Amino acid sequence: MMKTRLFLLSLLVTAVYSTGNAQQVYDKKDCIATGLERNYSLLVSRNSEAIAENNYTIGNAGYLPTLDLSGRHNGTLNDLRTNVGDTSSTITRNIHNTTSSGSLSLGLTIFDGFSVTTTYRKLGELKKIGTLNTQLAIENLVADIVAGYYNYIQQVRLLNNLKYAVSLSKERLRIDEDRYFLGSSSKLQVLQSKVYLNADSSRLSKQYETVHAAQIRLNELMAVDDLNGQFVTRDTTIDVNQQILYEKLLEETLANNTSLQIASANKTISEYDYKLAKSRSYPYLTASSGYNYNFNTFSNSTNTNQQTNGLSYGLTLGVNLFDGFNQRRSINNSSIELQSKELRYKEMEQGVKADLITIYSAYSNFLRLIELEKQNLQTATENLTIAMERYKLGNLSGIDLREVQKSLLDARESLLSVQYQTKLSEISLNLIAGRIMDYYK
Repeated sequence: MMKTRLFLLSLLVTAVYSTGNAQQVYDKKDCIATGLERNYSLLVSRNSEAIAENNYTIGNAGYLPTLDLSGRHNGTLNDLRTNVGDTSSTITRNIHNTTSSGSLSLGLTIFDGFSVTTTYRKLGELKKIGTLNTQLAIENLVADIVAGYYNYIQQVRLLNNLKYAVSLSKERLRIDEDRYFLGSSSKLQVLQSKVYLNADSSRLSKQYETVHAAQIRLNELMAVDDLNGQFVTRDTTIDVNQQILYEKLLEETLANNTSLQIASANKTISEYDYKLAKSRSYPYLTASSGYNYNFNTFSNSTNTNQQTNGLSYGLTLGVNLFDGFNQRRSINNSSIELQSKELRYKEMEQGVKADLITIYSAYSNFLRLIELEKQNLQTATENLTIAMERYKLGNLSGIDLREVQKSLLDARESLLSVQYQTKLSEISLNLIAGRIMDYYK
């Protein structure tokens, strides 16, 4: 009964996770595929991309003519008073005249300072940016999912580590209880062992909640319907790619980084805006044609009605001579904006390079730390084996054994932490270099 009370909390939490819905088995590809299909933020980005694609048409640029059909009917109802000399007058009441008209108008811009061509190219760049924004959203989502996937693995392994700590504390309590019953140990030692066991059990219970939170976070990224759904991962360890080369990363980053591509496209759009501002300096030529129909009725006239219909056409050639220096101001502002976009691109490129250097330096250091932590773990494992034997023989104090146990558990946690930090660095490097989708292959 005493041992049952000691482990009651951890057993209850374990029961929650071991019952309920059947657990699914996920691997990285499963998680990424589900997220790419269902994630809400990504769906919004795809909608924005669809709008930019819809806007990329020759009609929106101004290549196509415009055709308008209109009709109108109006009338007047008047009284007419006519004075003849100074003595007589005539009054005609309710004079009702009507006018009905219809027209079909065709308009076409023949030349407008190359603005139509420039606008079409600008729309193409906006479409490209829409695609790149979706690509950036996909890459960030994949990076978050992969990081969440390995965070879940890390938390599960930490959970197993704490289970191992509880098993060690249980074994120590058993040894101390046996000694106490044999009269070779004091009750104080038994009570101290129970304190350590309770502490380890409490940490284990808290870690169950941490694992649960990691599950919920991954479910949220995948946008599954049941955020509380249980699953297990096919991978059980954090595999680290130790073959990433900086020179190749830098080359791929400058060629494939999505943020740099977006900055480059924005710079190109500023170039088109500058050309559009200058296009107002050119003459413009437009053509128009139409068909017009008019029908008039008269209630107080020798003519009861009149009908006219026919074609109209025309060419308009013009040039802006002066507009209050607004055109010059627009050109100057466009030139300044273009310079700003070029500076922003250089700033973005510098920032990406700085991030690459910083993260790669951390990645290289983490790789070295992994080897050190592995050696430390091996030493701590051997040390615990020796300490347990000495403790059973009564040649090691309880405090010293606890320190040896803690050193082993800390070594395990430290190795897991370094492996996970290395994995995060690896994910960040692949994200910067534009090859994050390799995790989906």
